[in-house]
Amino acid sequence: MLGQQVEGSIPEHIRQRMFHLLVTAQDMEMSVAESRRMITDKFGVSEDQVRRIEREGMLRGWLGQ
Repeated sequence: MLGQQVEGSIPEHIRQRMFHLLVTAQDMEMSVAESRRMITDKFGVSEDQVRRIEREGMLRGWLGQ
């Protein structure tokens, strides 16, 4: 699982996938908390990692990709 990896070693394409899944889930009426929990469960990462990926996605403009 990705949760076994050191912070920052999750490949960018996986972080982008996580980000897009978060956005899609929230667009489909899932709450922010629920969408974060979905990602932590699916990818085996911490909520803190998910929050960092959210910030990274917004800063790097992953919404438009």
